[in-house]
Amino acid sequence: MHLCVRCATVNRKKNPMRDVQYWASLVHELCAMPHEAGWVEFKHNNAEPQEIGEYISALANACALDGKAHAYLLWGVEDATHELLGTSFDPFSKRVGNEELESWLLRQLTPKLGFQFIPMEVNGKRLVLLEIDCATRHPVQFAGSEFIRVGSYKKRLKDFPEKERALWRALDATPFERLPAAEKRTGDEVLRLLDYPSYFDLVGRALPDGHSAILEALAADRLIEAVGGGHWNVLNVGAILLAKQLSDFGRLQRKAVRVVVYKGKGRVETLREQMGAKGYACGFEGLVGFINNLLPVNEVIGRALRKAVPVYPELAIRELVANALIHQDLSVSGSGPMVEIFDDRMEITNPGVPLVDPSRMLDSPPRSRNERLASLMRRMGICEERGSGVDKVVFQTEFFQLPAPAFEVTGDSTRSTLFAPRTLTKMEQGDRVRAVYLHACLRYVEREFMTNTTLRERFGIDAKNSATASRLIKEALGAGVIRLQDPNAPPKTRRYLPHWA
Repeated sequence: MHLCVRCATVNRKKNPMRDVQYWASLVHELCAMPHEAGWVEFKHNNAEPQEIGEYISALANACALDGKAHAYLLWGVEDATHELLGTSFDPFSKRVGNEELESWLLRQLTPKLGFQFIPMEVNGKRLVLLEIDCATRHPVQFAGSEFIRVGSYKKRLKDFPEKERALWRALDATPFERLPAAEKRTGDEVLRLLDYPSYFDLVGRALPDGHSAILEALAADRLIEAVGGGHWNVLNVGAILLAKQLSDFGRLQRKAVRVVVYKGKGRVETLREQMGAKGYACGFEGLVGFINNLLPVNEVIGRALRKAVPVYPELAIRELVANALIHQDLSVSGSGPMVEIFDDRMEITNPGVPLVDPSRMLDSPPRSRNERLASLMRRMGICEERGSGVDKVVFQTEFFQLPAPAFEVTGDSTRSTLFAPRTLTKMEQGDRVRAVYLHACLRYVEREFMTNTTLRERFGIDAKNSATASRLIKEALGAGVIRLQDPNAPPKTRRYLPHWA
């Protein structure tokens, strides 16, 4: 079938790597299929919102079962013959009550899922293609119910327990990192999409001679995979690390790091906002540099040289940003890491609750949802070796005598906060207790004990003011975050441990 295609819009944004020819080829492939697969559905004009939402659930789940990156719902095609009929359906003018269709559909989906409507003209017939991201981690629900394709019919998943078990096995067996971000691309297309010179530079390897050798090296590190016929899939881990433009990979665009600078201490007035464009690995140094350039400078206080430096230690920023990238829940659609800069603090947030207790991040062996991503970023020197990152953050804040960082869960996200310089007299009790606790934790992982002396050094308290350190210890003991190593020791030789030690 010859296709003459004109795309009216692609999610209202131009995507340079997925142009008219891409959608033409895709429509051709879908229409050439002998029958509807579980991940493809054809419609003429049926545009009932509830029905669309249920199909999004059914197709996304079927897509996961079949190992596809995307599912498709195509309007304007006859179901049985795949004849092009055209459609009057306009997804961008369709409303449910006073709400836009896209917004209404997204609100009803659990977990949130990426999708986009693509109107186009094919052989003089108006078509609408709905591209749907594959389910990851959990089956997709619409309005509280899960759906699946059985043959050519949409059914409730709970009515087909074998399908449900198979779906969970598929979701459990395939980490997000190993799912395709782009399918059936030529070698030249892959190399246009990925910043492969940065990969070889970061892992300390010479750039191979010839495209074939480059592609083989990327495949050996499971960044891409061969799918036959000289074509390749770019896997999520390859795209998220090395994308020249994350926007070239659909939903991964939503995983770009967002940096926001606010006026004052609240979120009322935004001074600057920027969304990252590059993959995490090839764009990391630029991201850290960009953040540092936004920070005010200050004279280093305490034991360091007195010179103008960013108000927050760069090593602490690097570690916390890297942690946010590595430990985020990549399956959460529509949300990515965010760096927010206020007058008195910097907050670094990532989607997903931590897999360890936030109060034990300094001493607990790290657990990552994204082991492949974490391993590659460590190999590339982007983050510290396993288990040392938070230690270094706490050490840096102590060295520069900053308030202790805070690690907390906020809703379904994890937030790390660095605080601007503040004298001990201006710290609130919670700040003081947290600082004493983290100091005790840091000493413990170094196989040492906290004492009045070490605490005075941490806060820059004069030896003659040891009573001040004693009051801080008393506060932390009262809060139950530290304990005496030997309750019978005389006051001057007392040593302290974290409460869990």
